[in-house]
Parts: sequence; structure tokens; C-alpha cells
Amino acid sequence: MTLEGKVALVTGAAQGIGATLAGGLAELGAAVAIADVLDGEAVANAIVERAGQAISAVVDICDDDALQGFAARVERELGGIDVLVNNAALFGTLPPTPLMEIDTQEWDRVMRVNVRGVWQCAKAVIPAMERRGAGAIVNIATNRAFAGFPNLLHYDASKGAVLAMTKAMAAELGPRNIRVNAVAPGLTLSENVRAKEGIAEREKAVVARRALGRSQQPVDLVGAVAFFASDASGFVTGQSLIVDGGGIMQ
Repeated sequence: MTLEGKVALVTGAAQGIGATLAGGLAELGAAVAIADVLDGEAVANAIVERAGQAISAVVDICDDDALQGFAARVERELGGIDVLVNNAALFGTLPPTPLMEIDTQEWDRVMRVNVRGVWQCAKAVIPAMERRGAGAIVNIATNRAFAGFPNLLHYDASKGAVLAMTKAMAAELGPRNIRVNAVAPGLTLSENVRAKEGIAEREKAVVARRALGRSQQPVDLVGAVAFFASDASGFVTGQSLIVDGGGIMQ
């Protein structure tokens, strides 16, 4: 797989999974644009120091004007947009909460970022992809959406919506030569996840269920995302790939 000559916009890439994905796509030759509510300059600088090309901006993915402005900047400075990785989401800071105890405002906040944000990011980049003649959107979902787990109903519902959106977007954007696929990770030990209370006990139980029997790291997702971003998957769209070491098998 190669991403030489492609420009990838990765959301939520100032840290964690997103930062690893941005670096991994850059290693495969992509110029990378980092959008996050946090400052992603350090991630961009690390890519540039390895002879890559990267820019970053502080962007709220639910702010249409900010998204449109950054998309225009990416086109102007990097030459276009070929790939969108919809990674930004609320998860690491969400405490396990029974459904009867989820606050309505918290439910709405999760849906705003995890569902509406995916839609708004796609809207922002589709015109640029059309100008390039093709595009690839990779939505980050979760293996939790394929099985029943307790105490994160708002998160699971939001990622179930992402899976449904992936298929609907693929059907609508296929005639425009834009492919849309999803990667569904298992519990991944990013910085925020490592900091969650009780994560060690939970991680032990998750690993025990996995066929491959080890912890999942952000780097484990790079290959799947790169595949969907690259021309290697040029005739693949509307698909969801679970990457969780065999914790859930479909």
C-alpha cells in the first residue's frame, strides 16, 4: 500500500489513536492535515521532522464555518483532499454509566460529536474530493456496536449510527467516486483510555476474550485505515472491518 501523492485529513489527531493514524499515513507517503479541539502542532511537527508534510489547526468538528475554513486551507496549502479519517469522538473521558443514570445533556453531547461531527466533516471535504475526481472516507466506529455491552449506551448508540451512516454515505457518494468504509477497533490503550479509572481490570477481561490474547495499541489500527484510504481498496465501499484481535467475530 502507498499513499504517495494523497492528502489525508485526520480528525481528533492531536493525541491518541488519531495521532498514531496521522503519523502512520504520513509514513506511507500522505501529506496530513490534523484537526482537533486540542493543539495538534506537536504531531504535525513530528511528521515534518521525519521528512513528511503536515499542517494542523484547532477545529471543532461541529462548527461548520471552522470546518469549511480548514478544508479550504488544506486545499490551498497541500493541494487537495483525498482522504478523510473521521476519528474524533468522545470516549476516553466517558465514565461507565448505567443507562438509567445517563444525563440528557451528556447524551446530546456524545451524539453531537460522535454522530453529527462525522456528517459535518464529510460535508466539508466532499467538494474537495470531487475536485480531485475521487476520495476515500474512513469512519472510526467500535466493536462494541456489534455486540451487547453495558454501561455506555450513549457511546454505543453513537457508533452504531456511524456504522449505519457509513453504508448510507457509501451508497450516496459512490456515483461521485468517493468510497466510504469503517474501521471498528476494540478497546485500544490510547493515553486517555489508559487514564480511565478501573481500566486495568477491564483490559484484563477484554484480553482474555481475544483470540490473539494481547492488549490493543493505536498502531494496530494503522494498516486497516491505510488499506481503506489507499487505492488497494479501490473497489471496496460500504464495509466495516472489526480490528480487535478476535474479541468479537462476525
